[in-house]
Amino acid sequence: MDLNLNLSDEAIFIGMIFTAAFLLMQSFLIPTFGENRKAQKRLKRRLQVISASADHGKASLVRRKYLRQLSPLERALEALPGMARVERLVEQAGRETPAYRVVLQSLGLGGVFGAVGFLLLPQPLGVLLGVGMAALPFMRLQRLRSQRLARFEEQLPDALIIMARALRAGHPFSDAMHLVAEEMAEPIAGEFRTTFMEINYGGEVRSAMLGMLERVPSVTVMVFTTSVLIQKESGGNLAELLDGLAAVVRDRFRFQRKVRTLSAQGRMAAWILSLLPFALAGVLTLVSPNFLPMLTQDPVGRQMIAASFFMIVVGILWMRRIVRIDV
Repeated sequence: MDLNLNLSDEAIFIGMIFTAAFLLMQSFLIPTFGENRKAQKRLKRRLQVISASADHGKASLVRRKYLRQLSPLERALEALPGMARVERLVEQAGRETPAYRVVLQSLGLGGVFGAVGFLLLPQPLGVLLGVGMAALPFMRLQRLRSQRLARFEEQLPDALIIMARALRAGHPFSDAMHLVAEEMAEPIAGEFRTTFMEINYGGEVRSAMLGMLERVPSVTVMVFTTSVLIQKESGGNLAELLDGLAAVVRDRFRFQRKVRTLSAQGRMAAWILSLLPFALAGVLTLVSPNFLPMLTQDPVGRQMIAASFFMIVVGILWMRRIVRIDV
């Protein structure tokens, strides 16, 4: 009975650490230009409004090339429900791995480590290990996606200036995009090259620009896409518009870097204050092994631990609200 109680206490303690670490990572480990959940929802709604009148009958150049390289069995696997979202995540991360391979890798890691954890670890820990390993491929893609989007937006002002100079020199819009693809580095070179190829091979500018926005979902790219589409419909000086947009994006990037620097102390304090109770519990377990069991075996002590953990979660959410500033 004591052994089961100790294993249960250890499982609860590890679960608390996992929950606190997960909340901290979701709250404070964000890229420089990462959009929060509200901004992502606004971006999705805006994308749906912009693309409402677009022709969805044409598949993008990337999609056609991607499907041609797959066997019939692989195309059947790619047609399964939910694969489109995984494929979009892989594409936004800048990888060429088929979506079904990511899912199979996730299932394989989760199954193997889940079985090993089921045999060698207590039930909650074994299941937690399997779920964590299954989520590892998707977490890696999310991290690569965030890094790629941040790098793209950092390069965007220079790309807009190159396009504006090319337009003033008399080049058409598609040639200006091709010039960016030739002169700049990845990932912006690859995205502009794909958009140029879609336009150059007979596609509409609207569908090509919306394809770029789907591959690079960010507020600044949405502003760039909307500006180009409005200019194509109503006319105007596109070069001057791109120069102004480049200045706004560069100022936004500089201001957000400044905000991130000023909020670094608060984010570090959130990590230290949230994980300090767990570190102190670990030190007490090593120094005095009989101290924590007296607390966990007493009903009042368990209530105190639950109340403390609740206050830690509330503190993390409160510090997140203070530190995170929408730009």
